[in-house]
Amino acid sequence: MTALLEVEGLKKRFVADRTVFGRPTAFVKAVDGVSFSVDAGKTLALVGESGCGKSTVSRLVLRLIEPDAGSIRFDGRDLRALDANALRAFRRHAQIIFQDPYASLNPRMTVSQILTEPLALHDLVPAPRRRERVEQLLRLVGLEPRFARRYPHEFSGGQRQRIAIARALAVEPKLIICDEPVSALDVSIRSQILNLLRDLQDRLGLAYIFVSHDLAVVKHIADRVAVMNLGVIVEAAETQALFASPRHPYSQALLSAIPVPKPRAKRSRILLQGEMPSALNPPSGCRFHTRCPYVIERCRVEVPQLLADGTGHATACHRVAELPRPDAIVLADGGFSPVLEKLVAAFSRGTEVAGANGVGIAGATPPASL
Repeated sequence: MTALLEVEGLKKRFVADRTVFGRPTAFVKAVDGVSFSVDAGKTLALVGESGCGKSTVSRLVLRLIEPDAGSIRFDGRDLRALDANALRAFRRHAQIIFQDPYASLNPRMTVSQILTEPLALHDLVPAPRRRERVEQLLRLVGLEPRFARRYPHEFSGGQRQRIAIARALAVEPKLIICDEPVSALDVSIRSQILNLLRDLQDRLGLAYIFVSHDLAVVKHIADRVAVMNLGVIVEAAETQALFASPRHPYSQALLSAIPVPKPRAKRSRILLQGEMPSALNPPSGCRFHTRCPYVIERCRVEVPQLLADGTGHATACHRVAELPRPDAIVLADGGFSPVLEKLVAAFSRGTEVAGANGVGIAGATPPASL
């Protein structure tokens, strides 16, 4: 099956310093040879530390930033060959949801105007039917149609992000790039937005590129994960395979840092030594070698290639075959106290009984032993 989006050898440099005559003298290598693909109806997560280039990749895919090199193919079309008119037509099929829902919405426009604008721009719905379409979009993201007359400042952060999602859905896209869509929201609201995105994907067949540094969120929503470090992908695999057995030392360190609600849980925390190198002057060879506990001389001089095995699990590491497998990155059992373990088990049994009787969680009653 042909992928919906195919990216090959994508590169982007930004000018960091110039002479007094305007001649560039220093460059930030934000993205340096990134390749991946996204299938229709699937989610690819781009993860890594701040400054690794994952948000830049998302903007390059939409040509919000022009790449320096590489190819981007969407539904078999070369996006880098499109002129301005063709590029505008393409953007009907690929949209983006930004991190800050308040900054991404025009404060001078009502919700109705915000959602009507893309409909008019792409001439998708006749003017007399646009009000009806706005109401449909609001219902689709869990908001009431009466909210259409309000302005963005009148909503909570979670509601504003729902409006941003509705705006992305207005043009009926095939691909949506989610650039840290829940990181600016309260923890209690994040799960609601993530569940909404999953539900929309199932109903509408959407493909997502999900940019995040929160691996706990990624595990919930992604089908495949690509781990980025200093502008390059160091590991890519199916989500379940990556979380069960990360192979690159950088991926192992990221996974070991996931916070968990089990204070007594036994796990192996990997602490990286040293500071993250600058993208102005990235290290030679493997870009992770300055912090890698398994570094050898070859790592310092030779750039590792991202090579996949028979399962599609790709790793860019010279020593991947000889490195020890991580121990207890996934939590060991027995993390709760005995009292809390009993409470959780009892609640789970009560929920299962209620579900079997057709009662929701709110209707479940704990056993008498509690």
